[in-house]
Amino acid sequence: MSSRLETEHLFKVFGRRPDAAVERLRQGADREELRAEGTTAAVIDASFTVEPGQIFVVMGLSGSGKSTLLRMLNGLLEPTAGQVRFDGQDLTALTGRELREVRARKISMVFQHFALFPHRSVRENAAYGLEVQGVPRAERERRADEALALCGLAGWEKSWPDELSGGMQQRVGLARALATDAGLLLMDESFSALDPLIRRDMQDQLLQLQKTLKKTIVFITHDLNEAMRLGDRIAVMRDGRIVQIGGAEDILLRPADDYVASFTQDVDRSRVLTARAVMDRGVRGDEADCACETAREDTPFTELCAISARVPHPVAVRDASGALVGVVPRQRLVGFLGDEQAAPVSCDAPRDKGGEKAVARA
Repeated sequence: MSSRLETEHLFKVFGRRPDAAVERLRQGADREELRAEGTTAAVIDASFTVEPGQIFVVMGLSGSGKSTLLRMLNGLLEPTAGQVRFDGQDLTALTGRELREVRARKISMVFQHFALFPHRSVRENAAYGLEVQGVPRAERERRADEALALCGLAGWEKSWPDELSGGMQQRVGLARALATDAGLLLMDESFSALDPLIRRDMQDQLLQLQKTLKKTIVFITHDLNEAMRLGDRIAVMRDGRIVQIGGAEDILLRPADDYVASFTQDVDRSRVLTARAVMDRGVRGDEADCACETAREDTPFTELCAISARVPHPVAVRDASGALVGVVPRQRLVGFLGDEQAAPVSCDAPRDKGGEKAVARA
């Protein structure tokens, strides 16, 4: 299966002689050196792929280049160098008219500040992209109502934007993007203007929609907890460069450098880790009898802790076929919560008075 979205060696430089600046960057010049000369390197040599149905999160602090990168994905900004391909089509080679057609039909964007028309009803706002496409009124209203229902706004079609809460307004923006049935959704800090509880609710909404619609999404955020919760894969940016790409567990447990590690310090690990991440893989099939409780590889950490609390034995971890792939001793769970790896427990540990094999207790 080919990637839905691909970028190769993307650069975006603002200022004088951008092409020369790209060449200097390729030869090792740093961002600060160029800035001192009046040139800003917003994105430097960014390459990644996004698979069909995947939520790809780009995260970084303000000024890291993430929003500039997003705007190159749909042609709102022209790359100084590099390529963007969507479904095999090179977007960087298209004319302005062709790009507008792509944005109208194939790529939708959900903005941070809702971008709703105050003089249009909720239904009319949700149908706007279809109106741009020239879809007949009856069909666009039907599709807009379907998208609004998916986003939990059935019954609000005739309301005005100022009658809605911030979270509801953002749902209208999401419905507008969904109504066009675009193959790619670009979401630029889409939940960051919302209150924490509403933001969490919108994250839930997006994840629930994704189970059904399986859209290909690029989501921009500065919040690592949000990135960890939403992203199938996460790209961490710093000073215009992508410094690490991986799953939430990869970034949390195997940060590429001190910069990435500093982000993970305040992450609630229990919300991210699964049995696959914390299990001891150094077990043999004949050691399965050391664990009478079992978990799946994707069992969440909190659920794993609850299982472990019921028994003194390591918890067996099995794959989809039922084969034993690892065990999780209790002190290993405590070790991960304490930001340190606990030593694996052997299944040859002495038995306790109940006749079962004992493990060290935290």
